[in-house]
Order: sequence, then C-alpha cells, then structure tokens
Amino acid sequence: MVIFAVMFVAFLVDRAKDPDLFGAARESLDLTIPVTNTMVLLVSSLVVAIGLTCVRSADHRRAAAVFATAMACAILFVALKAVEYVHLVHGGDGPDSNAYFMWLFILTGIHLSHVVIGVVVIGILLLRARRAVRADGRGRMFYEGGACYWHMVDLLWMVLFPLVYLVA
Repeated sequence: MVIFAVMFVAFLVDRAKDPDLFGAARESLDLTIPVTNTMVLLVSSLVVAIGLTCVRSADHRRAAAVFATAMACAILFVALKAVEYVHLVHGGDGPDSNAYFMWLFILTGIHLSHVVIGVVVIGILLLRARRAVRADGRGRMFYEGGACYWHMVDLLWMVLFPLVYLVA
C-alpha cells in the first residue's frame, strides 16, 4: 500500500507538471473496459466476503462454489485488462507514447500483477474449501488473510481507477 501511495503521489506530481497532456490523454480513453473491470472487482469482493461467511458457517460446498465465482471474476479482470492494453498499444497509446500512458501502464500493470497473485490466493481458498478445511485456528487465519488480500487489491483499484481514468 505504501508503494502505491508513493506512486500515486509521483503520478499527481507529473500530472501537475503537464495538466493539458494528461487531460487530453485521459479524455482519449474509452472507459468501457475500466468501468466493467471496476464492476467485476466489486462483485468479486462481495463474492469473497460471501465465501468467507460460508466457510465460517462450515458450508464448504457453497464456499467452494462462491470462491470459484470470485476466481472467474479475477480471471475476467485479467482478460479485460489484456484486451485494453492491446487496444491502447494498437491505437498508438503505448507506455512510451507520453507520460500519462507510461503511468497508466505502470500503475495498472502493477495492480494487474497483484490481481494475478490474487487468482492464486483465491484458487488456494477454493481448494481448501473443497477439502472442507475448517475455519478455526490456523485454517481461519488463511481464509481471513486471503480474503483481506483480495479486498486490498480491490481497494487499490478503487483508488487507482478514479485517479488514472476519471479525475481531471
């Protein structure tokens, strides 16, 4: 979180140096994929919270299904982000085109790497739920930690999305 905070400040400093460039670049974006990805992450966080509730009540079958849904949301986010990157690069807006797109690719790329790690974490939660690993003691710590990690990834996007895509 601290690293992202430092990068957000650096982004804001660069944006303050050239607001016209950043504004024009931001306005050139198609927001369909980023808005869709925001909804996908919000749904995935809700689903992870539901899965955690299922685990706490020892409903492991339902928890596994719910974690599978969360994993599908995470994979959908990754796929949509890949489509967005390809679209940007093919449109001439790659990371080397200007400072705005450099920051867009850096910030969203680092976030994307955390989403990929989250796919693995949710996958482990899914496997543990399928094996009916109880949510007490050390088992609970893993479920809670995995859910917290996913919520942190979602929270970062909720700051990153408006900062990079919406705020002038």
